[in-house]
Amino acid sequence: PAGAAGILHAGLVPLLVSKLKTESDGIQELVLDTLCNCLRVEASEALAAGAITVLKGKLTQSSAAIRSKAARVLLEVGSHPEGKKVVCEEVIPVLVSLLEDTDPEVQASATGALMFATITPQGRFAALGAEAIPPLLKLVAEETSKARLSAIKTLTVLAELPEGRRTLLDHTDTFQQCLNDPCEAVKRAAKIAIGVIKWKP
Repeated sequence: PAGAAGILHAGLVPLLVSKLKTESDGIQELVLDTLCNCLRVEASEALAAGAITVLKGKLTQSSAAIRSKAARVLLEVGSHPEGKKVVCEEVIPVLVSLLEDTDPEVQASATGALMFATITPQGRFAALGAEAIPPLLKLVAEETSKARLSAIKTLTVLAELPEGRRTLLDHTDTFQQCLNDPCEAVKRAAKIAIGVIKWKP
């Protein structure tokens, strides 16, 4: 977005990150939305400004909107190569805990961020270590879950590790149920997941 490019060009990202520490919840929500747009373009300024530490703190806020938006910003950070590493090192356990959040938006944002973080081998091992599989399976089993597609994709990536595959072999029925989902993308993802889980080296 043009506005995001303007904010980046003006060097305002560090200021926005600092505002997350001091502003009221309503303003923080706006700042998180703005950062989300900026990070679609570029992440290095936010990383240099210590955004990960600040965002990690926001993941445990009482406000569901802030938790959700912070996870969404982390999703954007994780979509950049330089951001993936930092998210893997610092945030995956918190994201895994948010998979069981009571707010569906928070679950969806956390699952999306986790999906990007697990693209790297380091992220996969961190997610397995944080015991991401059980809560992800719950999200896959919930037909109405906004996080269903991202959860399937994340589990597919985790199934590429022998330990993940072994665990998921006992749960292929969960993915089988998704083959009847009205959403084509969910059906496709479930079919791929089953193939990866059942793959024999």
